[in-house]
Amino acid sequence: MASPAPVIASNEGVIDAVKAALVDDLVYAEEAVHEISITVRREALNDVMIALRDTEGLKYQQLMEIAGVDYPERPERFEVCYHLLSLTRNHRIRVKVTTDEDTPIPTVTDVWPVAGWLEREVFDMYGVIFEGNSDLRRILTDYGFRGHPFRKDFPLTGYVEMRYSEEHKRVIYEPVELAQDFRTFDFMSPWEGADYILPGDEKAEDEVDKPGGDS
Repeated sequence: MASPAPVIASNEGVIDAVKAALVDDLVYAEEAVHEISITVRREALNDVMIALRDTEGLKYQQLMEIAGVDYPERPERFEVCYHLLSLTRNHRIRVKVTTDEDTPIPTVTDVWPVAGWLEREVFDMYGVIFEGNSDLRRILTDYGFRGHPFRKDFPLTGYVEMRYSEEHKRVIYEPVELAQDFRTFDFMSPWEGADYILPGDEKAEDEVDKPGGDS
């Protein structure tokens, strides 16, 4: 092979190295489906990130993504996940912290400036506050948008969307239409109802045509 795939470092010994580096700041660590995830104390997030970046045997130099998850039934309903990459070891790790609607998470922009935009996305979609982020504005929703659309309790109706109207030659607001949530799916044509009998459904069609069957 002219260009072999890069060697991915083994997970062996990584959790032990993380435990040694983070000590009491580590809440939980696990390996599942060949991926390592750790949960750390929210207050110690900056120190944790610096340790993961600079400690020999870890060296997770790059922040690739920040993602949010909403678990409304939990006291701290939001889980913020940081995905780190070690360029020298070609290895990834997921770092998680939890918070509620009011408690801020320390920004990691001092460690990775790119986090500024990523934190804004999580703030916009979930309402998670990042303390120390100097530009925590909405980044994905429209001007004046109310609420946080990735929360599990966000309503599907009652909001407006903004678009440019060629007819009016200006930006207009109109009610949000979420027709895709109410489509009828089938395996042959997911975007519209099928007007033909799917293989295996012939018997069901015959039952409908029998006297007393559904019409």
